[in-house]
Amino acid sequence: MITKRIIPCLDVKDGRVVKGVNFLNVNDVNDPVALGQYYSDHGADELVFYDITASVEGRSLFTEILTRVAETIFIPLTVGGGINTLDDFDRVLKCGADKVSVNSGAIRNPSLIPEAAQRYGDQCVVLSVDAKRVGGQFHVFTKGGREDTGMDAIEWIRNGVKNGAGEIVLNSIDTDGVKNGFDLEMLKAVSDVVNVPVIASGGAGCAQDFVTLFQTLPKVDAGLAASIFHFGEVRIEDLKALLAQEGINVRR
Repeated sequence: MITKRIIPCLDVKDGRVVKGVNFLNVNDVNDPVALGQYYSDHGADELVFYDITASVEGRSLFTEILTRVAETIFIPLTVGGGINTLDDFDRVLKCGADKVSVNSGAIRNPSLIPEAAQRYGDQCVVLSVDAKRVGGQFHVFTKGGREDTGMDAIEWIRNGVKNGAGEIVLNSIDTDGVKNGFDLEMLKAVSDVVNVPVIASGGAGCAQDFVTLFQTLPKVDAGLAASIFHFGEVRIEDLKALLAQEGINVRR
């Protein structure tokens, strides 16, 4: 049985880890290097590092901080933010990333996904999608959740996988930071149309939300969260103990 993964997310702005609600009202949390090392040492299965303003500000991702994070952790590292070209993939991978997450860059240039998959392998290409309900549909948003592309999120994800994305991170803007649980409806819609790992992001408020996620949607491979881990509301070791107690297979 494949183990479910627990993944903390570092949203980095101006060299600091930050967190907001519904992608807004962003507040300072901690140093990314110290936090990354803490998670590596305390049971996280992977770590996600997002430079959340790189795309909006039209610049490259902060590589100095990324390199320092990569040097201090011993778990897989996925990196995103300002990934627009194959050169960006190359630069981030050379900094120590294991996988590269594309979002706005792939929307602007859909050929980025197949080109990266061909060069680095499907397993290296993560399609991160910020989605929100608009008129009864799930729309893809860009620029840190600020701009509605009008694109149907389910079709965008289906095509992304067809073109070589080896993993999906689904960020529900509707539930982000609200702490009322993962967006099960949106996650089911995505899980039903792809055959690659799906990572649930946005909405975790307590350990039970992860139990509900994996019991309700066994196709979902991982749960990603930020603030509940950053502020010590849920310890990853305790979460994994609960999941195991509930019969959910996790790495301990």
